[in-house]
Amino acid sequence: MQFSDLSTLNVLLNFTSAVLLSFGFYHIKQGNKETHKKFMVAALCSTATFIVSYLIYHFEVRSVPYPYDDWTKIVYYIILIPHVILAAVQLPFIIYIVTQAFKGNFEKHKKVAKYIWFVWMFVSVTGVLIYLMLYIF
Repeated sequence: MQFSDLSTLNVLLNFTSAVLLSFGFYHIKQGNKETHKKFMVAALCSTATFIVSYLIYHFEVRSVPYPYDDWTKIVYYIILIPHVILAAVQLPFIIYIVTQAFKGNFEKHKKVAKYIWFVWMFVSVTGVLIYLMLYIF
């Protein structure tokens, strides 16, 4: 495996996180707290693995410029800028909601999680879109 292969691993981890987040959301809405917990812990592990892989990748490969100089470059930056900002901002909130859940403080967990879930999902899905725009389309 080469460092450049980590971009593919990263998109798979982002996609996996989005799927796990979706299942976790579904199960909490159904009242299945234990199943919700399993999916959310799995999403947390997937995201944590992504962060490590992402940092290694960008430490070695550095920045990857957008390859096209047309109207799609604007779309790319419209997706990229909030993705980067929200990815950086969400981490302490994810740590907070996980901590509250494991402490059994479900009211505090729920109060923040209902917003952070959408941010986490946005970051995971836009991560996949960014990969597709950089490497596939």
